[in-house]
Amino acid sequence: MHKKNTVEAIISKSYREIIQQHVFTLFNGINVILAIFVFFTGSYRNMLFMITVILNMLIGLFQEIRSKHMLDKLSLLNQAKIHVLKDNQEVEVYIQDVEEKDILVLHAGDEICCDGHILSGNIECNESMLTGESDAIYKKENDTLLSGSFVVSGKCYMMADKVGQDTYSYSILKHAKRFKRYPSQLRDSIDTIIKWCTYILIPLGCALFIKQLIKTNYTTATLNTVAAVVGMIPEGLVFLTSVALAISSFKLAKQDVLVQELYCIETLARTDTLCLDKTGTLTQGKLSVCHVEALEKVDGIIGDMMQALPDDNATAVALRTYFNKQNHNKVISFVPFSSQRKYSSVTFEDGEYKLGAYSYIAKNKSIRVEKQIEEYTKQAMRVVVLMKNDFVLAYICLRDELRPDAKDTLNFFKKQGVDIKLISGDDPKTVQALAKKAGFESESIDMSCVQDVESVVDSYSIFGRVTPEQKKELVLALKKRNKTVAMTGDGVNDVMALKEADCSIAMGSGSQACKSVASLVLLENQMNALPVILYQGRCVINNIQRTASLFLVKTLFSIGLSLLTLVCLKNYPFKPIQLTLISALATGIPSFILTLEPNGSIVKGDFLKNVFSKAIPGAVCVILSVIGVSIVGHFVPVSSSQYSTMCTILAGVNALVVLIRVCVPMTTLRKTLVVVMCSIFLCAMVLFKHFFYIVNLTWYQVVYVVINICLIPYILNVVSFWVKYKIRNFK
Repeated sequence: MHKKNTVEAIISKSYREIIQQHVFTLFNGINVILAIFVFFTGSYRNMLFMITVILNMLIGLFQEIRSKHMLDKLSLLNQAKIHVLKDNQEVEVYIQDVEEKDILVLHAGDEICCDGHILSGNIECNESMLTGESDAIYKKENDTLLSGSFVVSGKCYMMADKVGQDTYSYSILKHAKRFKRYPSQLRDSIDTIIKWCTYILIPLGCALFIKQLIKTNYTTATLNTVAAVVGMIPEGLVFLTSVALAISSFKLAKQDVLVQELYCIETLARTDTLCLDKTGTLTQGKLSVCHVEALEKVDGIIGDMMQALPDDNATAVALRTYFNKQNHNKVISFVPFSSQRKYSSVTFEDGEYKLGAYSYIAKNKSIRVEKQIEEYTKQAMRVVVLMKNDFVLAYICLRDELRPDAKDTLNFFKKQGVDIKLISGDDPKTVQALAKKAGFESESIDMSCVQDVESVVDSYSIFGRVTPEQKKELVLALKKRNKTVAMTGDGVNDVMALKEADCSIAMGSGSQACKSVASLVLLENQMNALPVILYQGRCVINNIQRTASLFLVKTLFSIGLSLLTLVCLKNYPFKPIQLTLISALATGIPSFILTLEPNGSIVKGDFLKNVFSKAIPGAVCVILSVIGVSIVGHFVPVSSSQYSTMCTILAGVNALVVLIRVCVPMTTLRKTLVVVMCSIFLCAMVLFKHFFYIVNLTWYQVVYVVINICLIPYILNVVSFWVKYKIRNFK
């Protein structure tokens, strides 16, 4: 029995990866160790923070698994297929069903799925995924073909020699596709926060425990240290980010958008330049011959050419349909169409005929011919010419209709301040005329005359006669200008540019090579899904940005108070259960609700600067409040229980005030959230005070707490102004 071409599917995370990401994490491990320490003190209620940890874990697992099920279901619709000879019949099968010794029929646009050799025919293939070189390589009978490369032009029959994990490229491509580092400010910022929290947390926690153990007993030292360390852990930040992205990918899957790279949802929301391929992306890709101006009788000649050529692109299909008459001339040789050449040719006994772009075929260009072509292209027609011996035999005009949603999509991105670049291998005048129909007016340039892409990338928005290499260079030139570039495409000629783009979007009807490198696949070719993706990305960024500041308030004041406890404070002011209450009401529950809230506002500023500008004032305010209580304790009697009670009330009120500021502008949902959280905190302080170690205060302690509460909004305003000033001037 022959081996099958089975390889690991990597569209979505495996169950093992999901469990690893949400269960076996560093912070979960630290929380479990802390819970064990608390358990041995006998103060079981202070283990309440583990309920939050377990709930976070379960919700995360549920949302990720739900998202995985939807993505896996959707990816079945996008499964790669290949043509195989079975019982002398050409049939289409899934690539995982290809077996050793199968004979594959390869056409332009096919991604080669196994290693083998050519039995007959010839093709040009691109091996850039394996070698990094983008030049098309000519392959003929008995030449070796490697999986991971794709067919640029031509047609051949290939014997499958090695399949699945035996192929040369398996380990290379597995590594490249799984671990390619896509740009993500959100991921990088959160990684930075987690990294520094980890560096600080362990040594600071150990030092705090040693000091507390020297000055107090084991139980007090353990509980105070656990409270400090639990406060320093921004455990919900990673959880909420992964949940928000999982939910977004689930929502997009319901819109027939296959998300192949999770963080590209964020990248599209940050995109400031959108590069659109014309044929099959802006237009429907259903070309039809609308006019023929023949200077000689050419129906039979073109019919013979289309019979001999293996081309199956949209132009070839339209020509083959229209020119169905044949002269049955004997074919001597042929050269298939490629995006680099811009023409195909067939040599009959009476000579060579070329069919394609005039500017690429003609050795001596005629002004009269160019004017004639320009007249057609101004009417948004694609013009190919049939030539022999540098003489034009016929002008063939083809028309492609705009997608119904193209105009609205372009207008949407223009209104959002996104710079649009139309890139096409077609005549620039044709592209310009089609763009005008879509409501996009700009000057065009013929890239066949351009040597230096860098010199024109800023001056023009419509590029015609672009080669695949130039598409890639245009994307790289834009990225060099610190642009965040999204690229849409559907053909083999778009693959190199899609690989270089920050966010690559393929059409579902596009070539398999194109879809395999894309971050997103629009399975129904729906251009109007792009605004939906952008909206989902903005929701993720804006909501995580808002909730991250809530988490960091707790993390920053816990770090600050731990340092002060090492230096001058007698005891850490909170017990674990008190910090758990504050964290749940001012951070945990609100952040979960706010993360799932619709928020399509334009993303502004740097993630870390935005987050810290909102978090630092709240953290400073809590630290100042605790210092204030400590100073009061030097002048009037304050027991350790009263000290903890006063600090808990002030920290809780401060955290709720920060929540109110984060919720501005208020909506009905946000108002309800704030009222409910404040009410629960008040009930906890009054009705469950013994459970949370809250004790009665003296009248002068109550007076101080009330005065401090009244000052919190003013302190926050002053510190906020100072922090924003410093961050604005920080380089």
